[in-house]
Amino acid sequence: MKRDKKQLQEKIQAIQDTMFVLGGKWKLPIILSIYGGNKRFNDISNSIPKITNHILSKELKHLEANLLVKRSVIDDYPVRIEYSVTDYAYGLEEVILPMESWGKKHRKKIKEK
Repeated sequence: MKRDKKQLQEKIQAIQDTMFVLGGKWKLPIILSIYGGNKRFNDISNSIPKITNHILSKELKHLEANLLVKRSVIDDYPVRIEYSVTDYAYGLEEVILPMESWGKKHRKKIKEK
């Protein structure tokens, strides 16, 4: 029984860690926007309906701190800032694809109701 309890606690901790990094309504859309080719702040902002610049800035910092997004300063005139997904972020496909599949099924089920 003790082993089962420890395994459950480890499972809960792993889910909490994932939710801390990816939770909320903005983080995955931001990652998908950058993955889709939007590298500049305004391009990312314009590709995500209803996101504010304040929230986008905060979420980009969080994603950068968690090694999912890289911020690059391009020493040009004027100086440009571009964002890219990291190699580490590509591992999120294991999470995103099942979420997308479930979301489509759920939307269909709710619409049938």
